[in-house]
Amino acid sequence: MNEHLIVSLDLNDLQKIKEIVRQLKGLVNFYKIGAIPFTYFGRDIVLFLKNKGHKVMLDLKYHDIPNTVARACEGALDMGIDLLTLHTSGGFSMLEEAVKAILMASDVKKIERPRLLGITVLTSIDEAYFKDVFGDLQRSLEEQVVFLAQLARSAGLDGVVASPQEVSLIRKELGKDFLIVTPGIRPQEYAVADDQARTMTPKDAIKKGVDYIVIGRPIVKASNPRESAAKIIKEIEDGYREIT
Repeated sequence: MNEHLIVSLDLNDLQKIKEIVRQLKGLVNFYKIGAIPFTYFGRDIVLFLKNKGHKVMLDLKYHDIPNTVARACEGALDMGIDLLTLHTSGGFSMLEEAVKAILMASDVKKIERPRLLGITVLTSIDEAYFKDVFGDLQRSLEEQVVFLAQLARSAGLDGVVASPQEVSLIRKELGKDFLIVTPGIRPQEYAVADDQARTMTPKDAIKKGVDYIVIGRPIVKASNPRESAAKIIKEIEDGYREIT
């Protein structure tokens, strides 16, 4: 079972989700629950996965006033989440309050805390769109990603979510122990980028130094999800073989 692949279950069909999890049994252990399934199915979808013994990345990208985000993180702790995302653009105080809340609540309850990840710049944004939105910002897209990663670490987060194209820069600035999770991963034979702008193959992403890769549609929309996942895992393993 590969521990570096996180399958994104961004679907609004509960039976489809359960069937995919069943098909991937013994092959995939880590799943991402984002805004779509959580809005439709709430805590039940997380508890379904946890009761099956799976790890869960809750990707709700918290971004609000510090107290609100801190209380939300405490709620995620109670669900046994393994990875939890917050928008780094929420600022240092918001991120720091989230870290404090998780540390205190996990200590009081004597349970393992989730690792906190800061969202940097969404993988659907390319350089041109970035400049349209942040025209007066003096940093490039890549520089902004590194800046936000540094902000996340300074606030005590465990890592970031970033496109594979910025991994080398993040590793250079923040070291090998900083967790990097990358969406925008597309297998070699998958020709469609969908709405992702900054993409890379699983093999190349691993060679860049990512810890986890997140893949959704190439698996969950495939006619044979298990076969697709197996091919992706092989690409991941090929990447590790080339760097060891």
